[in-house]
Amino acid sequence: MCSESELKEWGRKQSLTRRQFGAAGAMGAVAACTPMAGQSTPAAAGGEITMRGVEFAAPAGTLDGEFYYREGTRAPGVVFWPDIAGIRPAKRQMARRLAEAGYAVLLANPYYRDVKGQQFEDFAAFASGGGFQKVSPWRGRFDSETIMMDQRAAADWLMQQDAVAKDRGLGTQGYCMTGSFALIGPAAAPQMRAGCSFHGGGLVTDKPGSPHRQFQSGKHYLVAIAKNDDAKAPGDKTALREAAQAAGAIAEIEVYPADHGWCVPDSPSYDEAAAERAWARMLETYKAAL
Repeated sequence: MCSESELKEWGRKQSLTRRQFGAAGAMGAVAACTPMAGQSTPAAAGGEITMRGVEFAAPAGTLDGEFYYREGTRAPGVVFWPDIAGIRPAKRQMARRLAEAGYAVLLANPYYRDVKGQQFEDFAAFASGGGFQKVSPWRGRFDSETIMMDQRAAADWLMQQDAVAKDRGLGTQGYCMTGSFALIGPAAAPQMRAGCSFHGGGLVTDKPGSPHRQFQSGKHYLVAIAKNDDAKAPGDKTALREAAQAAGAIAEIEVYPADHGWCVPDSPSYDEAAAERAWARMLETYKAAL
């Protein structure tokens, strides 16, 4: 998972990362194609994709986020938790893409207990600007119980939205520190039928509430593990597979040939080929479950 030393190294790569994105036009495209709250963009089929800022009551305060959905239709809902750098253009791009694929997506702020909305422009700004130190106390509030409370609140909110097809259930996904949220969510909320974890940290611990002990019978999971995370904890994939099998879960658990952070467009470790493969497997997981 993201260690402070790794983030410092990524911070030193900031100028290279920005040049890479500049050459590819990736982040410029994100900024240009991400409307302000309440604005819409044309969708490939059906109505337009709308994004609106949202706030709703959660046990620990007011949970804020952004809701992406196709106008005039109902679709399975997904709670999308961003990585350690929080809501930002790269995550908005991913949430919008998922909405375009046929889902009603809540991009939720995991740090709502302390701050509202975007805190960093991109991952390079996070890594080079003391982001790890800034978010450390916010992250310290997470444990299996608080994650369960937040997932229940997000699931309950989604199930109240007209854009969500209530009879098809919900999915949830997380990255890096929120990879564990994706395993805990289906245990927390009966409406959640699928969880997708990408280069997640802390999935296997010795605590009673460890995420790997939260698999649910008949529910669907995708656990995509980074090769360098696997090198540090090679036994985790086996523990995850054994726990999923024991629980009767339908789980795909795989080590990808890419480093931690490979799925996120503004990460220095972004690997397009591996990211696209993980995205495709996520869509297949949701298709089967929802």
